[in-house]
Amino acid sequence: MKIKTLLVFAAIAVVPLPAQLASPNSTGAAIGHIHLNVRDIDEHQRFWTQLGGTPTNNEKLVMMQFPGIYIILRKQDSTGGTAGSRMNHFGLHVKNFDESIARWKAAGLKIEAGNTPKQAFVTAPDDIRVEIIENPSIPGPVAMHHIRLWVPDPVAAQSWYIKNFGAVAGKRNNLDTANVPGAEIAFTKNTMDLAPTKGRSVDHIGFEVTNIEQFTKKLEAAGIPLETSLRNSQNAPKLRIAYILDPWGTYIELTQGLPPTPQSASR
Repeated sequence: MKIKTLLVFAAIAVVPLPAQLASPNSTGAAIGHIHLNVRDIDEHQRFWTQLGGTPTNNEKLVMMQFPGIYIILRKQDSTGGTAGSRMNHFGLHVKNFDESIARWKAAGLKIEAGNTPKQAFVTAPDDIRVEIIENPSIPGPVAMHHIRLWVPDPVAAQSWYIKNFGAVAGKRNNLDTANVPGAEIAFTKNTMDLAPTKGRSVDHIGFEVTNIEQFTKKLEAAGIPLETSLRNSQNAPKLRIAYILDPWGTYIELTQGLPPTPQSASR
């Protein structure tokens, strides 16, 4: 009996726990994931593990979990990296900047100094730019922080996310931000003709919502068409999904049921 009990605990221990996605706001939305098109899934798993992520999966969805976010990895050619795309980069907080950077340099990661002493950029495979900012107050070594969109009118973009996702207006330095549970969406004014995110290495961002049918109906009533019909994911049949576009070309997935259960993560 004792041996059987130990085996049960061992089996449970190897199944990753769900990522700590933030509780949804009053509209039922929280940040859920960032979806990457990648040439080599194994290479990305090694990279994101070095940054502090944990490999997991929801059925056939290959994922890396960080506190506050999932990064979904799909093997697919892309039309380019984050440079030249509406989504210029996304950012993580680290508890100890100097220790993290020293460890990543020793591992051979490509690191670019930032504008402040506790800021840097790390380049992931497939030319994906990731900003690193120190925040000693986070409970663990790493956590999701922000998504950076380059748009011609930051205030209009901020207002769109406030209206449709219940975001809270904010400021970080000179940046207008729309804050949703789990992440800050920050806007940089840029009038260049940048590429939409769909098809790039960072293909889209995702919001986890509590009632996707009600949420999509609300968006459609506001004049935002669904790019795809509401349906169950082919990769995770219990996951409900739909897609929309923001007015500036950011592809957005809506999900309900993204966090893996112990059963779906073990398949």
